[in-house]
Amino acid sequence: MKAYRLLTEEDTSAFCHKVTEALSKGWELYGSPAYAYDATTGKMRCAQAVVKETEGDYAPDMKLGAL
Repeated sequence: MKAYRLLTEEDTSAFCHKVTEALSKGWELYGSPAYAYDATTGKMRCAQAVVKETEGDYAPDMKLGAL
């Protein structure tokens, strides 16, 4: 099965750490990152999709971050 996650975070080093942690666990970048203004918080946010091939079948209650 191919798992998909969209990692998001404010534009701080926390976003880079979140993506780096996913990469260290075998996730691969998927597409280009996105950068947008969040009018609710008044801050910029980043997003990056990642994918990972994994054993087993998909289930809606899966904890994708634990893969």
